[in-house]
Amino acid sequence: MEKIGLLAGVGSLPVEFASAARAAGKEICCVALLDEADARLKDVCTSFKAINIARLGEIIAYLHEEQVTQVTMLGKVTKELLFSGKHEAPDMRMMQFLSSLPNQKDDTIMLGFVAELAKEKITTLDQRKLLESLLPKQGTLTKATPTKQDFADIEFGFTVAKALGGIDVGQTVVVKQKAVMALEAIEGTDACIKRGGKLACGGAVVVKTAKPKQDNRFDLPTVGMDTLEAMEEVNAKVLAIEAGKTFIADREKVLAKADEKGIAIVAV
Repeated sequence: MEKIGLLAGVGSLPVEFASAARAAGKEICCVALLDEADARLKDVCTSFKAINIARLGEIIAYLHEEQVTQVTMLGKVTKELLFSGKHEAPDMRMMQFLSSLPNQKDDTIMLGFVAELAKEKITTLDQRKLLESLLPKQGTLTKATPTKQDFADIEFGFTVAKALGGIDVGQTVVVKQKAVMALEAIEGTDACIKRGGKLACGGAVVVKTAKPKQDNRFDLPTVGMDTLEAMEEVNAKVLAIEAGKTFIADREKVLAKADEKGIAIVAV
């Protein structure tokens, strides 16, 4: 039976992956990287252990103990942890890893992490494995449909988001009437939506895309219930995501909630 390691951050996406893997007859050995990881992981994974992201040596030791040679990384682990002082003290392996990086860009950290696992003969899998159904095809996914002006904002925002991703800063932009209200950086998608939505005074369009040179092993864009709640808080009306390259976690619940609130979701 195939065995896959799951390095799980926050959100429901790791649970959806583990459930799909279990249904496909695979064993899942899960490491919950943060205390906020979904509690359901204990029930859907073959083996489970909570090891803080700062304890890299322990994470690798667990994967070896479980004889894991391939892993997938899913769920939110914000880079803000590096600067907030809220995480556990890093172990020696993590300190050596962080000190070896030339900068703290997202791709620099993640590519370095993938390389660190590769040193231990652990391969990092494409995040899309077993989750293709969560990557919507092109089209409007909700009852509400973007207006002509909204589509103009989406096209404008898509170009800006690709440029932002091209310099490895963020994946999300908030726009209104072809003006940028907010760009995502270290604060993450939800905080970006709230900041830009307040400046827009309602009616904002949120656009989230993959990076131009997206590595599918990590950081594929994801939206979910938290995204919708942030939009609802600031009365944003349209969410545009890149078709085939953006996960919708809890897809049925998200689309039902969007329909309830009159929010349009479109894959472009």
